[in-house]
Amino acid sequence: MASNAAAPFWRSAGMTYITYSNLCANLVRNCLKEPYKSEALSREKVHYTISKWADGKPQKPRSRK
Repeated sequence: MASNAAAPFWRSAGMTYITYSNLCANLVRNCLKEPYKSEALSREKVHYTISKWADGKPQKPRSRK
């Protein structure tokens, strides 16, 4: 069994790796100067669609931003 001393610091802080990674990415984006900052912030946006299924067929998809 591994001790807590060998655990990554993000785990010791009670964070998941995804939470830690998102926090670091936001800090880096906020430190950038223009025009790099606005380019990085525009890549952060995610668009996806949701489709409900009925009788084994997808219904009309809805876009989410």
